[in-house]
Amino acid sequence: MSVDPTAFRHLKVRLPDVDGLPAGALVEVELDHGRANEMGSALLAEWRQLAEGLERGPARALLTWSQRRSAKGTPLFISGADVTERSGWDDERVRNHVRHQRAVLARLRRAPVFHVVVVDGVALGWGTEFLICADYRIAGPGASFGLPETGIGIVPGAGGTSELWALIGVPQALRLGMTGERLDYREAVRIGLCQERADSLEAGLARARALMEGAARRSPTAVAAFKRGVLHSVGLDNSDRAEVEARAYETCLENGDASIGRAAFKEITAGQPVDWPARSPRLP
Repeated sequence: MSVDPTAFRHLKVRLPDVDGLPAGALVEVELDHGRANEMGSALLAEWRQLAEGLERGPARALLTWSQRRSAKGTPLFISGADVTERSGWDDERVRNHVRHQRAVLARLRRAPVFHVVVVDGVALGWGTEFLICADYRIAGPGASFGLPETGIGIVPGAGGTSELWALIGVPQALRLGMTGERLDYREAVRIGLCQERADSLEAGLARARALMEGAARRSPTAVAAFKRGVLHSVGLDNSDRAEVEARAYETCLENGDASIGRAAFKEITAGQPVDWPARSPRLP
């Protein structure tokens, strides 16, 4: 099953056609929904559907971005969770919903593609937590980040409490979650919430697409195995990390990518395209 852009009602999904890459190798998601790109049940369902397509289809790289603006002209990425839909919900329904959103983001985090996010707008609560499921993050001058949840009697529930510290460190995570302080794009890069800053949304998108194409031209099995190996190594001791790496390497051998790389080494180093096999279904 590949990603079908026509299957989405809320997410704007596109499959750019790039010379030298198979159809569906690149996937772009533009956020343009609701009043302020808020995240609710309908969007969660579509993100889960997208994650399934990324896992099973030919996609190699994913870009998420937004050019949405509010009625007052404020740029928006994801303004937060759709709390209005929870009106009248009891605690049990809220509990199940938040567990579900955490699971959806975790699944998207593990998708076997290189996921780049460009933020040039408001990314509060869920918007900041969404960055956890990305592999690389670029911030534009209109970006702002924050975790306001403790101010309304809850904690960030989509990874902001349990996972964000791994990106930015415990002190910075505590600063964001306990004070609700807002960060601009410069501060987001300084603390490691984002990896690069761009002078404009257009510049950020150009940089992101160059990164995507770079990843997409490599062995899809090797790229996916590398990502899986890195993520699975977190928290393991040295011997277990070495075993994770060994399994990742051996997956490339078993799928035939390593032998192709050896045979076409001169062509690859000269920048010539390679017809890589489909991504292994048996990632480590």
